[in-house]
Amino acid sequence: MDSQRYPRLSKITHPADLRQFPEAELPAIADELRAYLIETVSQSGGHFGAGLGVIELTVALHYLYDTPVDRLVWDVGHQCYPHKILTGRRDSIHTVKQKDGVAPFPRREESEYDTFGVGHSSTSISAALGMAIALQARGDERKVVAVIGDGAMTAGMAFEALNHGGGMDPEPNLLVVLNDNRMSISENVGGLTRMLGRLSGSRTLNAIRESGKKLLGDKRRPAARFMRRWEEHWKGMFVPSTLFEEMGFHYTGPIDGHDIPAMLAALKTLKGLKGPQLIHVITTKGKGYELAEGDQIEYHAVGPFDPSVGIVKKAAPAKPTYTQVFGDWLCDMAAADAQLMGITPAMREGSGLVRFSREYPARYFDVAIAEQHAVTLAAGMACEGAKPVVAIYSTFLQRGYDQLVHDVALQGLDVLFAIDRGGVVGPDGATHAGSFDLSFLRCIPNMVVMAPADENECRQMLSTGYRHPGPAAVRYPRGTGPGVAVQPSLDVLPIGKAELRQRGGRVALLAFGALVPPAEKVGKELGLTVANMRFVKPLDRTLVLELARSHDAIVTLEDNAIMGGAGSGVAELLAAEGITLPVLHLGLPDRYQEHASREQLLAEAGLDAEGIRASLLARWPALASAAPRVQAG
Repeated sequence: MDSQRYPRLSKITHPADLRQFPEAELPAIADELRAYLIETVSQSGGHFGAGLGVIELTVALHYLYDTPVDRLVWDVGHQCYPHKILTGRRDSIHTVKQKDGVAPFPRREESEYDTFGVGHSSTSISAALGMAIALQARGDERKVVAVIGDGAMTAGMAFEALNHGGGMDPEPNLLVVLNDNRMSISENVGGLTRMLGRLSGSRTLNAIRESGKKLLGDKRRPAARFMRRWEEHWKGMFVPSTLFEEMGFHYTGPIDGHDIPAMLAALKTLKGLKGPQLIHVITTKGKGYELAEGDQIEYHAVGPFDPSVGIVKKAAPAKPTYTQVFGDWLCDMAAADAQLMGITPAMREGSGLVRFSREYPARYFDVAIAEQHAVTLAAGMACEGAKPVVAIYSTFLQRGYDQLVHDVALQGLDVLFAIDRGGVVGPDGATHAGSFDLSFLRCIPNMVVMAPADENECRQMLSTGYRHPGPAAVRYPRGTGPGVAVQPSLDVLPIGKAELRQRGGRVALLAFGALVPPAEKVGKELGLTVANMRFVKPLDRTLVLELARSHDAIVTLEDNAIMGGAGSGVAELLAAEGITLPVLHLGLPDRYQEHASREQLLAEAGLDAEGIRASLLARWPALASAAPRVQAG
């Protein structure tokens, strides 16, 4: 680190170093930390705006609390880059999201300062409450702080934790910092956001309250109980904080989250108080970098860029991403069917609904970070004849699994799930990988589950699932496909019918979704049969059984966990039919994959063409001999 540019930050490798500075130096340290974050993330790429917004908050918390002895839980995790810089990872932060580099979210294995892994949002209050309860049970006086922001307070789980923590006896000693920047990835939505937006400063009110508590003493005394009820009614006239107060949390705020002296003053008071506390901090996402403040959505996460210029718009790629294929299909189907409704849990940009939200605002529903609600909302719509489409990442659908099973599939309701980021995802790491969806979808009765081999097939499958009168899912990967031209029609595919791409000999490759292209490449080289299975459920029984009886072995290929995945479905079918022959399952290993590029992770799992070929030759060395001729399927 350049000590001339960063005279203070260069002396800080851990929070203990930060605490050696006088308070008067903290604003200057925050300025250096902000400049360093801009410098490093502009080189490496990564989450950007959220970290800029919590610079002062991060400095204040690590200065005042004795981390890692005191527990600090960050939620959502992508606001933790400044925290990582101050906690031993300053000189490696430029490797964030890269293979063998710094993780993009808090990770317990990476640092003792990362007290809880937070890749999915809205878990911090539950986790911190659990920590506080366990510590108090053994008489440990260390502090526990949960920092929840970037829309994470919109999820039901956060309120489940508030409801529990605020109603306990004895009261847990827990501080919740609500980092309110009015943003998720897109703008925050919903009634809670409007309520928080109406809040005004209440320092005087809190000062009066604290003085009253000292005068009245024991809160169980009748006079104290009366004063508390009177104060809540009075406070509700001026500050709509009654929600948190009624849940049992002492509310403080709002506080300017970029004013370090003001935050330190408030936090010092709260640090000495017992029971559940909530401090409301107002911040600006992208603070200190004008372009990020002006376009908070664009600068939520970035690739490498020149800080003096900002993000330069790239030319449109030669082939569309699967997300773009979905977005265009959604608008086209909406034009054809007025009953279509589009639903997203706070992922408008990531799931490709920007155009739809503009062209069909009355039929677009961003439910905030509330995946459970998104799924059951769709079920309710379907009950009344609407045609809901839930656009959701594979990893986030896991949070709505109970609703998928009980509220949609059990009732056979007509809901289409457009599942983005299926399979290997890449730089965001294990928390965002879509490794398990084929496994947890195919075991659900009434479901139709599809995985496209290319862009045009993705569009066809979306139409197929939409027209199917029941629950259906189309699962597609992140990024681009093989580059097949997308036709404008809304044609459907016959349900449960696979496609034989080429007929060869000896071994049949049964490929699902994104692994069809590499399977086809290897199949041509070795003279093998290749089938694009298309449907994980229902399987094409006729084709599978015919190939099993006409070949020496079967190989299944999927970018999903091998355990319980599409290949398991093939093996179950063969076993049920009494067919015994060698079967090789190729898929994701039984472990969580680290952050790296999608290409690196596929190669690491042996699911690129080279890895597939190596696995086949290791199992059947004779395949390396002169390959027989193949013919198109």
